[in-house]
Amino acid sequence: MDKFELQAYQGVLVAGVDEVGRGPLFGDVVTAAVILDPNNPIDGLADSKRLTEKRREALFEEVKAKALSWSVARASVAEIDQLNILHATLLAMQRAVAGLSVAPEYVLIDGNRCPKLPCPSEAVVKGDARVAAISAASILAKVTRDRELIDADHLYPGYGLAKHKGYPTALHLDALARLGVTPLHRRSFAPVRRLLEAKAGDI
Repeated sequence: MDKFELQAYQGVLVAGVDEVGRGPLFGDVVTAAVILDPNNPIDGLADSKRLTEKRREALFEEVKAKALSWSVARASVAEIDQLNILHATLLAMQRAVAGLSVAPEYVLIDGNRCPKLPCPSEAVVKGDARVAAISAASILAKVTRDRELIDADHLYPGYGLAKHKGYPTALHLDALARLGVTPLHRRSFAPVRRLLEAKAGDI
């Protein structure tokens, strides 16, 4: 994948933004924004999905220590069900950018849609593999969400949340059918909605 070259802005206050958790049936969608320090480089930044868990964890700490600014934000399950996953994700991205202690002058968003922001922004398809700041944001978001799903596995045993992180695997769908829907399942997502409709029909 070719590296993305920014033409519209040549300064250093560029924030990268990414999300984790659009596809799962369970839990919040988590976003992060990172402004890297060009004088304090971080080796090995890459799309978080392509890194080992051990490497992600190490980079998670390094990004927090070396970045000019970083922020992690989210949209809740209730907001996802109310707004839909796209608009909830854009809202979470706005929150991540707003949470930065250093105001960015330009923002690069992973994907093909930008939220409304108080500064110029640009969407970068596959940006988590092409832009170091987006890679850093993807690492912060993924490690944060993965840790939350491991904690949720203790709250809701039997669903396999620590293993599949809420995605609609066969294991997860089987557990949903057997154990029912928890308060942190996304009711607007089809597999969960169908279960609830079937249960309501049995009453």
